Amino acid sequence: MRYGIQLPIQSQSTIYAEPWEAEATPADLAGIARAADRAGFDYIAACDHVAIPRRLAPAMSTIWYDPVATLAFLAAVTERARLLSHVAVVGLRHPLLTAKQYATLDHLSGGRLVLGVGAGHVQEEFEALGVDFAHRGAVLDESIDALRSALGPDEFPEHHGKLYDFEGLGQRPRPAQSRVPVWVGGSSPAAVRRAALKGDGWLPQGDPRDRLPAQIERIRRLRQEAGLEGPFTVGAIAEPLYVGTPTWDVGRRTLSGAPGALAESLRAYRAMGVDQLQVRFRSRSSAELLDQIEEFGTEVGSSLKA
Repeated sequence: MRYGIQLPIQSQSTIYAEPWEAEATPADLAGIARAADRAGFDYIAACDHVAIPRRLAPAMSTIWYDPVATLAFLAAVTERARLLSHVAVVGLRHPLLTAKQYATLDHLSGGRLVLGVGAGHVQEEFEALGVDFAHRGAVLDESIDALRSALGPDEFPEHHGKLYDFEGLGQRPRPAQSRVPVWVGGSSPAAVRRAALKGDGWLPQGDPRDRLPAQIERIRRLRQEAGLEGPFTVGAIAEPLYVGTPTWDVGRRTLSGAPGALAESLRAYRAMGVDQLQVRFRSRSSAELLDQIEEFGTEVGSSLKA
């Protein structure tokens, strides 16, 4: 079972951001990405929002770095970790624009892109960009199809759909990968179905442990019924973590303790059928987070991969 991290600093929703992130710098972000790279994390991830309406700003904040710019910046300071958009709201942009951005990122990073996509949930964001919010699921469905073509091997991709229609338009550079993995985010019935039938992987959005087995079984059943047999990556998001015995209040939901005990707890995800586990650590500073990442990679992660 592989593990990755949605990076701090680049998105600062009050649901998960630590107080120290508000004053963090690009150098802090780069240092955390390098630490995750060294510690064997499979991917580093960045979120996507274009603009946050005033009504949601107190909870979501307005700090949401652009994922393409952020992942490109971090690609230059890391060596092996994959670069995941978690998730790109691809329906907000024309597929050719999205393809140009992410194909370039994949090319420049030597084929490290994982394109995580989702339907989005902020109505004002869609309205400001002239996109149909009420039918965003259908927009995402066709966007995935169009992106499959636009991120494929052909210099002149072709797609003919209800929303997007293009051919005879060349885009280079092409992605370094022959097939860019597309992981679909979301835990609603529609999102799970979309992941099973259109994705190469599933990125759940906060499903607790007791909900995961049924969700995973549904994905397997849908793929089997559709005759889909290719590789498929099942994801999960772990509870907040703290490696060791904390001397401060890390919250009642946080898993903490000795590395062996944490590893044993997290291996339960693998038994459910999870292939990649997204982790996030409680911390009071960037230095403490760096220590947590290093200790997790050395003392916990190795046993998860075994």
